[in-house]
Amino acid sequence: MKKRWLSEHILFFWIYAVIGWLYEVTLETVIYRWGFSNRGVLFGPWLPVYGFGATVFLILWYRLIKDKPMKRKLLMLPVIFLLTMATATMIELMTSYLCEWIMGSWPWQTYADYKINFQARIALSPSIRFGIGGVVFLYVIQPLLDKLAAKLKDKPLHIIAAVIVTVMTADLIYTIFFR
Repeated sequence: MKKRWLSEHILFFWIYAVIGWLYEVTLETVIYRWGFSNRGVLFGPWLPVYGFGATVFLILWYRLIKDKPMKRKLLMLPVIFLLTMATATMIELMTSYLCEWIMGSWPWQTYADYKINFQARIALSPSIRFGIGGVVFLYVIQPLLDKLAAKLKDKPLHIIAAVIVTVMTADLIYTIFFR
C-alpha cells in the first residue's frame, strides 16, 4: 500500500508541476503579454516548486476536507485558503533562498514591483493567488485525480511513476551540468 501511495504522489507531483508551468506561462503570455518563455528552471514543461507545494498541501491539509460532508468542506474553505496561502508563501521564500544559493538568483525577482513584498522574494498578491490555487487544487482538481488514480492498476501506476522520476532526474542532471 505504501508503494502505491508513493507512486500516486509522484504522479500528483508531476501533474501539479505541469499545471504550475502552464499557469506561469499563461500569466506571462496572456495576462502580462511579455511573450512566451520557459518559466521553469528545468528544461521540461514543469515547475517542481508547484509540484512540491501541491504535494505538501495534500499531505498536510487535504485530510481536513477529504471525504467530509459538503457543509464541513464549505466551512473549512477559509481555513484551507489561509493554510495553503501561508504554506505556499513559505515554500516560495525557502525556494528563493535555495535558488540564490545554487544559481546566484531566483526567477521571480520582479516581486520588487509589488507594493507589499519581502526582499522581492515573496509578495502579498502572488500569495493570495497561491491560496486560491490551493483551494482549487484541494477542492476541485485533487478529487478528480483521486478518482483517476483509483482506476489505475498498481503495475501501470508504478511504471508511470518510475518514468516520471527518471525523466525529471535526467532533466535535473541536464540542467545542473549542461545548461
